[in-house]
Amino acid sequence: MGRIIGLDYGAKTVGVAVTDPTKTIVSPLETIKRDMESKLRPTLRRITELAREKEAELIVLGHPLNMDDSRGERAIKTEAFGEQLQKRLIADGLDIKVILWDERLSTMGADEILEESGIDKDFRKQYIDRIAAALILEDYMKNGSL
Repeated sequence: MGRIIGLDYGAKTVGVAVTDPTKTIVSPLETIKRDMESKLRPTLRRITELAREKEAELIVLGHPLNMDDSRGERAIKTEAFGEQLQKRLIADGLDIKVILWDERLSTMGADEILEESGIDKDFRKQYIDRIAAALILEDYMKNGSL
């Protein structure tokens, strides 16, 4: 049984979460950082490594639509990233589909969780992206079709 990976794609970070093999539990995994938004190769390489290591069967990429369902700049960049990731997975011989999943307010929700947990605001940045990825993946697990 493969796992599902959830991603929260941002300008300089990608939060990563993963399910357990039974797809029951979602856990924040890591935050992939890059110096420049356009430098994606190491990010794509790391996600591919994680997909292979975790024996992923699906990648759920958070799609940041606007509240009125329109696609803003961030959503368009996320779509392009998803296409690049799909090509990289195929090029690396991995048959893993990348799907977009509505992620509105996931980062806000992650920040609320961290605040309620008593984590100091200065330390939240290192956790917020992976928590957001976990929220995206949890929403997919509840409302998506497995």
